[in-house]
Amino acid sequence: MTGDPKTGPHATVDPPDRAALIRSLWWSVRTDGVAPFDTAHLKVYYPALATGSDAERLTGVFAPDPTGAPYPVVVFLSGVNVGQDSYRRFATAIAETGFVVVTMDRVAELFGGQRGLTPGVDLDAARPNAYGTRPTCPTIGAVLDALAEINELPPLRGALDLDRIALGGHSAGGTVVLQSARFYPSVAAVFAWGAHTMVATMLGWEPGTVLPAQVTCPVLLGVGSNDGVIQGSADRYGEDGADRPDPVRRTFTEALPEGDHLLAMVPGANHFGIADADPTAARAFLDGPAEASALEPFARLTSAFLRTHLRGDATAKTELADFDYGLRLSRR
Repeated sequence: MTGDPKTGPHATVDPPDRAALIRSLWWSVRTDGVAPFDTAHLKVYYPALATGSDAERLTGVFAPDPTGAPYPVVVFLSGVNVGQDSYRRFATAIAETGFVVVTMDRVAELFGGQRGLTPGVDLDAARPNAYGTRPTCPTIGAVLDALAEINELPPLRGALDLDRIALGGHSAGGTVVLQSARFYPSVAAVFAWGAHTMVATMLGWEPGTVLPAQVTCPVLLGVGSNDGVIQGSADRYGEDGADRPDPVRRTFTEALPEGDHLLAMVPGANHFGIADADPTAARAFLDGPAEASALEPFARLTSAFLRTHLRGDATAKTELADFDYGLRLSRR
């Protein structure tokens, strides 16, 4: 286990009490698949405390800040072929407000014989004869098992509250979170950016089918008004992209059970609005113009949402109720 030498505030979400030092460490866990395509490499961001010790100087490993420990845990799943460091600023912004945040890279089979970065999707679990009987992302369970192991070892021994888990994701990572959350009882909140539960016709569903989300907790959905990737993928779902209803809004209105849910639209933001897009990979070439960044406003909103539902923070609940920051919010 090694510490990441990159430290310091990389985003502008205010910490709860004082400037937070965020450090990270690496871990690996076996997942499904055939070697060598059977391993997820985790990056664990956590609030840390600098002591100036020789151990810190020589290893780069910092102890967790005991002030807010044990910390609720956020497991965040990437979009397809989007590297986890694309979300470093978003993950750091959330961790600064009192959470352990976990991202991962996993190279495995995609579809059609291709391989690439994937959160790990069990396509058979998304077919009509199986959907809703098991998670579409079994990797989540492997990651939670790994976090239990990390929580037994230094430097994070006892620093993770594994009874307060949130699942988050971007694009396909958000979709599998929405399709899998209820199968993990410790999950108390779900959030996603640029994600929906409309399902591909190649899996045997009728065109335009929106699957019911597998959630039993509050959900926050975010989307940019210039999301060109979702619009450019309409034919995957048997639709015409020119005038179809927004799949994210349809997911919000049709796929979620009764509950305390929130939809946030960021004017001028695109599909990669919370990430640092890599132009050499994934499908950012389909995206609309990035007239606004969603990273800071959506990170602020996500923090308030998580502090409300994972920490029971009354101040965050008020902040969430009054949230503006230029976002268009829908509640149900």
